[in-house]
Amino acid sequence: MKPLRKLLTVLIVLAMLVISVLFTLQNKVQVPLDILVYSFEPQSLAVWILLAFVLGGLLGMLISSLILLRTRASLRSTRRQLEKSGAETNKLRGEVSSPLVS
Repeated sequence: MKPLRKLLTVLIVLAMLVISVLFTLQNKVQVPLDILVYSFEPQSLAVWILLAFVLGGLLGMLISSLILLRTRASLRSTRRQLEKSGAETNKLRGEVSSPLVS
């Protein structure tokens, strides 16, 4: 199953690369980009769009990673609480059954 997944990933990456190259070749219009106080020199429209796409993907992965890390930390904390509760329950069960045995 893993080789199929790797092959599919490679095919998707190659397809996106081909589509990006074709998109770049079709959109050669030079467009300047103004962001608040800074003005970038004119680049082709395809460069700006692909750059925005890549930056959006990277930011999405960064935010998802942060959320995943926070969720895992919460899960670890909850598991520790569960282990403590289980240990306390076992201790209390041991104390209750001891007097009955004696």
